[in-house]
Amino acid sequence: MLEIKNLHASVEGKAILKGIDLTIGDGEVHVLMGPNGSGKSTLSNVLVGNPKYTVTEGSITFNGKDLLALSPEDRSHEGIFMSFQAPVEIPGVSMTNFMRAAVNAKRKYFGREPIGAAEFLRLLKEKRKLVGLDAHFMSRGVNEGFSGGERKRNEIFQMAVLEPSLSILDETDSGLDVDALRIVAEGFNALRTPQTSAMVITHYQRMLDYLHPDFVHVLVDGVIVKNGDASLGYAIEERGFDWIKNELKA
Repeated sequence: MLEIKNLHASVEGKAILKGIDLTIGDGEVHVLMGPNGSGKSTLSNVLVGNPKYTVTEGSITFNGKDLLALSPEDRSHEGIFMSFQAPVEIPGVSMTNFMRAAVNAKRKYFGREPIGAAEFLRLLKEKRKLVGLDAHFMSRGVNEGFSGGERKRNEIFQMAVLEPSLSILDETDSGLDVDALRIVAEGFNALRTPQTSAMVITHYQRMLDYLHPDFVHVLVDGVIVKNGDASLGYAIEERGFDWIKNELKA
């Protein structure tokens, strides 16, 4: 699904990614861990096409297409979704209108007719149940007045409605209490299929407990320096990153 080769990227002239190689296959969940400032969020932003980030070398192929040649909007339509650390408010735009516009933009991209009102309302009702969002949230402004947990649930709800093939969760567990984390994780797991994949950025072992990732990667100073399964994540939880840094120095 996704193949990243020798990816270098910078922000405001400062090199952040220094040669990322990563392949994500259909149906796989990959967890990305690393110290603060190691480039995890930069990689996420490069994948979705944030214009603040400049790719200076390397390539990214997504489902056979040159991802770097696509606009951010087209990347979304092609099936890439990102859940942000701090979802923003969009006052005055109801969740219902926001989601209908997003769904219809994707349908237009693929040459399909706009979704009908009855079908759309059924879709919203079905997907809301996955993350425990009440119906009244649909009439409120996007994230307006939402608690931290509600914003994160709303992100997973949007993912459910848009049905991306690759979901990027950038520290979605940040600031969540145990119950909110469980609801978000269960909603995410309910959406997993053999055709959908995910890249999850986290600092915490509890996400590993819920998501049961196929692979764990450790990013240090802009490079993936260690790969493994969930046991690698548990080792980091117990020992921190210093032992990995010491291995690199040896």
